[in-house]
Amino acid sequence: MSKKLTRVKAKKRPVANMRGGKAGVRPVIRGGRRLFERESVDVLLSSLGQLEESFRELPAVQTRIGKKSDFTRVMREVAARMNDNYPYFHPLYAGQMLKPPHPIARTAYMLSMWINPNNHALDGGRASSRMEKEAVAEIARMFGWAKHLGHLTGGGTMANMEALWVAGQLSPGKKIVASEQAHYTHSRISAVLGLEFESVPCDNRGRMDPRSLERLLDPGEVGTVVATVGTTAVGALDPLPELLRLRERYNFRLHVDSAYGGYYVLADNLSADAREVFDSISQADSIVVDPHKHGLQPYACGCVIFKDPSVARFYRHDSPYTYFTSEELHLGEISLECSRAGASAVGLWATQKLLPLTKGGEFAASLGKCRSAALDFHARLEADGRFMTPFRPELDIVVWAPKAASVKRASELSRAIFDEAARNNLHLALAELPASFLDIESAGMEKDADTITCLRSVLMKPEHNEWIGRIWKILDKATQSVVSGRNFSNKQ
Repeated sequence: MSKKLTRVKAKKRPVANMRGGKAGVRPVIRGGRRLFERESVDVLLSSLGQLEESFRELPAVQTRIGKKSDFTRVMREVAARMNDNYPYFHPLYAGQMLKPPHPIARTAYMLSMWINPNNHALDGGRASSRMEKEAVAEIARMFGWAKHLGHLTGGGTMANMEALWVAGQLSPGKKIVASEQAHYTHSRISAVLGLEFESVPCDNRGRMDPRSLERLLDPGEVGTVVATVGTTAVGALDPLPELLRLRERYNFRLHVDSAYGGYYVLADNLSADAREVFDSISQADSIVVDPHKHGLQPYACGCVIFKDPSVARFYRHDSPYTYFTSEELHLGEISLECSRAGASAVGLWATQKLLPLTKGGEFAASLGKCRSAALDFHARLEADGRFMTPFRPELDIVVWAPKAASVKRASELSRAIFDEAARNNLHLALAELPASFLDIESAGMEKDADTITCLRSVLMKPEHNEWIGRIWKILDKATQSVVSGRNFSNKQ
């Protein structure tokens, strides 16, 4: 198994106080505007009244919160404890893949909590199960599939596990392969499932190398190839058209892990190569996408879909006590998970009703803004002699490193800039990448390490497109502070 060469991290450190004052005591106003929207709370209360009215035939029952002063005290303590977080909701947070849910997703989710449906079976969530099927069908159509089998999961890891479990059933005893830059869970999932796993080397843009893959395919031992469409480290896209040509010759199963990048199939400002990759996804055998990433959903909400609905045969089981009110297919009969929050389906369904998954629509336009922000930020880095970048971003992830006398020195500078930017409320991430991703020789740097610590930003909020100027100013200030030696020794 090839050694994993990527680590992405955000250091644990005290969070700068963006709010001021005592948390949970009064609303926080910045320039006459709040940090958190509250209009949805009014809509929630109105919708809750409508929901309550629909059950008016039932005898009255009262659920008590206990002593209100105690309830309030604990909630204030919760608010105070939640202050110990990075501001994931804010455009100045550009570190990890954390995006606030859309207000309608959050509101619909909360409304459903008064019912608390379980989408394992229709008995536990009639309405939410149907909403899940409708929402998943829309995701399948986004990829060009009218016929499919699919459902929501607790996240991308579980969704990929189901895809690889089905792959193992169809190709018992054969290997699972994925690129060195694929998510680490593929090797872990394979181990859990008892399937042999092997990594495929990447090119200097973080994409699976087709020639290396073909060498692995030649002995006939590979059953499934996992193509990553949007790696978590740098947003790279494995070359799907080339992998599909290899599939014609070697007849393997192709699974697309687009947990992060999948929704970009709707974007209208991709490069020509990226457009070709996304247009090829429909030819895969299975697809994973995470609505809790670019789909504007609360955690946890993943999705797996299969092109061939007949794989449902692998899920069949007998349970004499679970299903009793309907002959209709239950979601628990096409899922490895049992109890699942119906609220996830309700939030997703509501979001897709408000923001349909259509090219040229409002949702698609928001993705275009994220990529525009990444291209703008990358152009600024390219034009600045202090930095070097490995490649132009394909989606909305930008990676860069400061120039220095050596690779090790550049890594030290990256970590120092990371800390200094955080002190100024700009939250980035660090990624440990192969030094070969960067043109070390042209930069005149000594290659005294095989990997380099880079700075990384995930510009996945549409608001980032308007905040790049401010983000750049903070990065510039942090870099000047570090290089001048005020917060970092500049000895070579």
